[in-house]
Amino acid sequence: MSKNRVSRLFGIEYPIIQAGMVWASGWRLASAVSNAGGLGLIGAGSMYPDVLRKHIQKCKKATQKPFGVNVPLLYPDIDQLMEVIVEEKVPIVFTAAGNPKLWTDYLKSHGCTVVHVVSSVKFALKAQDCGVDAIVAEGFEAGGHNGREETTTLTLIPLVKKAIDIPLIAAGGIGSGAAMLAVMVLGAEGVQVGSRFVATQEASSHANFKEEVVKADQGATILTLKEITPVRMIKNAFYQKINALYESGASVEQLREALGRGRAKKGMFEGDLVEGELEIGQVAAQIESIIPAAAVVEEFVETYNLTLDSLSKIN
Repeated sequence: MSKNRVSRLFGIEYPIIQAGMVWASGWRLASAVSNAGGLGLIGAGSMYPDVLRKHIQKCKKATQKPFGVNVPLLYPDIDQLMEVIVEEKVPIVFTAAGNPKLWTDYLKSHGCTVVHVVSSVKFALKAQDCGVDAIVAEGFEAGGHNGREETTTLTLIPLVKKAIDIPLIAAGGIGSGAAMLAVMVLGAEGVQVGSRFVATQEASSHANFKEEVVKADQGATILTLKEITPVRMIKNAFYQKINALYESGASVEQLREALGRGRAKKGMFEGDLVEGELEIGQVAAQIESIIPAAAVVEEFVETYNLTLDSLSKIN
């Protein structure tokens, strides 16, 4: 796996980025991935500003290698989060779920490398125009909050690659080195991996949730609640309640009321498999065990190289 624009941009050994997932991506996971040669991200979406500061400081102590923070731009205290990031001199920031124009110049003026996550060509072009350093294009296989277009990763990557000039990182449904090679062939220069890192020992998500991810089979997840904010989750009892509302013709307000607050925390962090929102990608069906984060990176690199080597021998 040779160096490319993504690995050089972040100063990392392998162009493998661990997604900044809510309730799963604390300092332990981020530092473990960075120490293994990838890029670890702290997920600020589930953190108050003072909690984020503590995670950044602990991550600095746990790794001497580059790491970053993922920030959903719709966060209510976004200005406070950005203040913490700048004060703590975080070198890399991934933004998502909002308009990158609002914060890209500010972050870059403080020396940050900025990457924005999109689900369409339209938003990739807007992010490039805003001056971001790279784009993450995420297909709708991905877990958690997602695009409304329902464009798969293998369709999205070539479209975005054709439209932009800056480095492209693929996300959504990437659970192995072979999948990484596939999206690299299509034009990506790196991958962002979420679900596979949820089922690691260092992820801050609850053990119950991790085990549920391992149990998931094909068709276990679904993209729903598009009227509020699209989210891919496991079909548990909470989802069945939402689905029943759809079947009865419920209004958006009724759906919002049923969703309530803190559903993701309840499921992913507190381990409530019945009433919680269990956000995970389709690739969960491929995950068979809970292993160290470093082993995930090692597995990706090994299977990437083996697959590349096997393809070179095809007559």
